[in-house]
Amino acid sequence: MTLEERINAFSQLGDKLKSLSEDEFENLALNAQNGNSWFTPTSVRLALNGIIKFLDKSVLQNWVSNYQLNQESKTIGIVMAGNIPLVGFHDLLCILICGHSIKVKMSSQDSVLMTFILESLIKIEPRLEKNIIVVDRLKDIDAIIATGSDNSARYFEYYFSKYPHIIRKNRTSIGILNGEEKEDDLSSLGKDIFQYYGLGCRNVSKIYVPNGYNFNTFFESIQSYQSVGDHHKYNNNYEYNKSIYLVNGDKHLDNGFLLLRESKNIASPLAVLFYEEYNDDNTLKERLEKDQEKIQCVVSNNQWYENSFDFGEAQSPGIDDYADHVDTMKFLTSL
Repeated sequence: MTLEERINAFSQLGDKLKSLSEDEFENLALNAQNGNSWFTPTSVRLALNGIIKFLDKSVLQNWVSNYQLNQESKTIGIVMAGNIPLVGFHDLLCILICGHSIKVKMSSQDSVLMTFILESLIKIEPRLEKNIIVVDRLKDIDAIIATGSDNSARYFEYYFSKYPHIIRKNRTSIGILNGEEKEDDLSSLGKDIFQYYGLGCRNVSKIYVPNGYNFNTFFESIQSYQSVGDHHKYNNNYEYNKSIYLVNGDKHLDNGFLLLRESKNIASPLAVLFYEEYNDDNTLKERLEKDQEKIQCVVSNNQWYENSFDFGEAQSPGIDDYADHVDTMKFLTSL
């Protein structure tokens, strides 16, 4: 297949996803939620809309124009995560758009949606079927992209060390406040905290605030997200962490569905948002440089902080916003 034919196939996939009827979507979302109760219809729709944005034909053409895609076809193994819906799609897109074949080890947590995507793509372009193999065990590959926890990454690094590889570990995202944010701004930040219930690496798990910051406006601004507490698993995490803090006498703030606690750590438990005060921009920058290997993205109001996303945009990456700041396409085209 030519590059243009591959682009057309993915563009048509985007058209198919856009044209799903309400009944088709509801059936897909219900099956996904039956397989993973975190995958609510709202989360599934958010994930599909993110993919649709990637699959605009002009977006795909502009993206691939930055790379030389005439290299020899290889077989790339991929270990997919399943923390949020279709989180492994971007890697799949990169591999197939480059003309490589793919061996997919799906996450059991996201098999329904990923199977739907693969079957839809093959139905659109049957010639891709020979390039897509779903496996339980990865072998006979030329390179590997694996995403998991810090613990699984150690296993991946040992097991796949002989192959060219991208191995991703735990990361999370942060928000930076300067104290001038209005209620609408902080409400937008709430998206970055609560979308996907905080399970994604692009979810904000910690905020940095000026010394002496008053959280009253912050709590008032995120009140509209209280429905996250209706999810039984989220609420279980909230109640568990709350009980731990109370038993241990740990100082914290509580609005009934989110716990706020001061901490030097970056990654907070589910239903908990860490915060840390800072004196000035220079000390903040020095602080973040120490944790840069743990940070996926940074958000600030109207992107006032350098290299940040606007509040509410953490879960809306562009097609060239690569995970862990490693250019997947550059890796694939260099094999």
